[in-house]
Amino acid sequence: MRESEHVLIVDDDRGIREMVGAYLEKQGLHCTLAASGREMWSALQRATPDLIILDIMLPGDDGLVLCRELRSGKHRAVPIVMLTARDDETDRVVGLEMGADDYVPKPFAVRELLARIRAVLRRTRMLPPNMQITEAARLLAFGDWQLDTAARHLIDSEGVVVAMSGAEYRLLRVFLDHPQQVLSRDQLIGLTHGYGVDLFDRSIDILVSRLRQRLLDDAREPRYIKTLRSEGYVFSAAVTVLEAQA
Repeated sequence: MRESEHVLIVDDDRGIREMVGAYLEKQGLHCTLAASGREMWSALQRATPDLIILDIMLPGDDGLVLCRELRSGKHRAVPIVMLTARDDETDRVVGLEMGADDYVPKPFAVRELLARIRAVLRRTRMLPPNMQITEAARLLAFGDWQLDTAARHLIDSEGVVVAMSGAEYRLLRVFLDHPQQVLSRDQLIGLTHGYGVDLFDRSIDILVSRLRQRLLDDAREPRYIKTLRSEGYVFSAAVTVLEAQA
């Protein structure tokens, strides 16, 4: 990892944020500490971090509200690792629905948190080997949409750019690279996050649901992403390469 990687730690527990910050600094990361959402926004005005560690239980706006606001603003591409007060699937599901990239339940070992951070940063910066793009960046068209693979922009029929998180972009790329193919949940987790990643099955369902919302795709009568019971998902729309960009 590069020494310049910057992590913003948002936790109202002074002991936790200072302990985590000190440990990550020893591992070569630069850390900024914030005790609330207000301090987080102030820190974001000064510099955009490579990753945000965000506690759910915060004074004022909690971590879930802040996560949703981050995903709808100019910092939407910054990966987020959420800290949950307990190993509760409800917390994890809601966090992922809001756009978190990963979650770590309290209490946690700082070495595990570091491993999670490294994993998220790796998959944020590069696609898995079986998704590497060897050709020039492309503009892909499907239905009423286009995906600019150079800028990583989803563009609607009127030319408006629709915000996407990094995880949503990776999932859409998987579907566009494998149209009309049935992909199991395990395959989708592997292709979007890397094989061997510890994610629970519902995480990919949540990510598919988020992507459907971006595409205005009705899950009951889907135009793009169809669910095959006990099998997985299939991207049913035709995909066309409109142009190759130099």
